[in-house]
Amino acid sequence: MGQENVFMSGYKWRGKRHFVIPDTQVRKDVPLDHLTAAGNYIVEKKPEVIVNLGDHWDMHSLSQYDKGTAKGENSDYQEDVDVGIKAMEMLLKPLQDYNRLKINKYKPRLVFLIGNHEQRIERYANSNPALRNKTTYKDLRLKDFGLEVHDFLAPVDIDGITYAHYFYNPNTGKPFCGKASTMLNNIGFSFTMGHQQGKDLAEKHLSNGRTIRGLVCGSFYQHQEDYKGPQGNHHWRGCIMKHEVNKGNYSLMEISLSYFLKKYR
Repeated sequence: MGQENVFMSGYKWRGKRHFVIPDTQVRKDVPLDHLTAAGNYIVEKKPEVIVNLGDHWDMHSLSQYDKGTAKGENSDYQEDVDVGIKAMEMLLKPLQDYNRLKINKYKPRLVFLIGNHEQRIERYANSNPALRNKTTYKDLRLKDFGLEVHDFLAPVDIDGITYAHYFYNPNTGKPFCGKASTMLNNIGFSFTMGHQQGKDLAEKHLSNGRTIRGLVCGSFYQHQEDYKGPQGNHHWRGCIMKHEVNKGNYSLMEISLSYFLKKYR
């Protein structure tokens, strides 16, 4: 038996697997079948933890940037809510179908982080007090889906990795931005965030033997974002599977949007 086979025969997996879903930016008239594909992948691989980084709902109707413009015409709050619910149903249907047929149920930890697009609901209610009890996060039915919901920018630590939609300087309130390596130095611990389109990652090996890792991944959708223009829509799109998550370190596997659509749709 070769050296590699000897190693593998005695190898024991450490830690859990985290499946990370970046921003999906769901809105009317965009393709959604990649979410079914991701759901099929989840059921096949059965990660212990699934983290949705937020901005699942685009909430275009509440965008302050499009208010009063032609792009903002004919937008509808309930339509925005409903299409996001439909997309979440598509993502979770393979899991529900699997458990319906199995005695031993697959029950991953389902984590959802409120993103700044979902937070538009809260900001709108704050600006329109008469609607404070009529437009709320409850409209999104997050708890009905069995999701563990974390408020906007509230960090959640899972196996040594801190997740948030994005991170900010606690002294100024301004978001950390730029390269993942710079953010890792500023933040100082293993983190994963969405919010920024594309993918960037960094790792830092500490003198105590530990490794901390920074991951920025904010795009899992098929459509083009108009505001980014013809030169800005070539960013990476997909999901991340983290294997052997242990004390903030892990082995990272990228799953591209095209791979999902080719193999799991």
